[in-house]
Amino acid sequence: MRKKIVAGNWKMNTTVAEGVELAKAVVAKSAEVPADVTLIVGTPFTHLCPVAEALKGSKVELSAENCADKEKGAYTGEVSAAMVASTGASWTILGHSERRQYYGETDEKLVEKTKLALANGLGVIFCVGENLDEREAGKHFDVVTDQTKAVLYNFTAEDMAKVVIAYEPVWAIGTGKTATAEQAEEIHACIRKVVADKFGAQVAEDMTILYGGSCKPSNAKEIFAQPDIDGGLIGGAALKAEDFIAIAMSY
Repeated sequence: MRKKIVAGNWKMNTTVAEGVELAKAVVAKSAEVPADVTLIVGTPFTHLCPVAEALKGSKVELSAENCADKEKGAYTGEVSAAMVASTGASWTILGHSERRQYYGETDEKLVEKTKLALANGLGVIFCVGENLDEREAGKHFDVVTDQTKAVLYNFTAEDMAKVVIAYEPVWAIGTGKTATAEQAEEIHACIRKVVADKFGAQVAEDMTILYGGSCKPSNAKEIFAQPDIDGGLIGGAALKAEDFIAIAMSY
């Protein structure tokens, strides 16, 4: 059975105090979530230590939203994978479309980030997805295939046990456009085939692949019912504990 995951990506939202309160609210409601669904909250770097404390003793796991592509040194403002792991976080999100678009993150940088995250015992939520121009040009399968191969093909089948892929239809995030469950499923199936081609059918079958495109309580059940969709990477809806938990209860 593939692991079911509902992960929240808070992005650049909440103060530390607000983030702690949100984490506590998620913990308070987490008992309502089916036991086989893993809950993860992804917070800004500033929040990791206090949120880790707020999550102690609960079923909710903690993720950073990024990490550096260097181990340590004179890189002012960067946060290394070792630093992330030292806070009590067990995951990091890498390759998010916003990091690629606004901060010029390349596949080469993402290979280094992934290496360092895995070396420091972090699980990786690795994001892939096409923008509107690529979708309208019919290049969506090519884009997610190339993004997956360019980074993950540098790793081993053993490494893949610590990697979750999140598909983001960038064109459906904050645009008012919505990917149908069928559109999401066909890309998830494509990603699973790309994984199978490199690492074998069993690794692909075991891999959790999340949907990261404007998932909310009203559409989560239909999306999660698709055979190759194993949960969600949740943006805006993760900032309200009741919405986040409602999505996690959609199985």
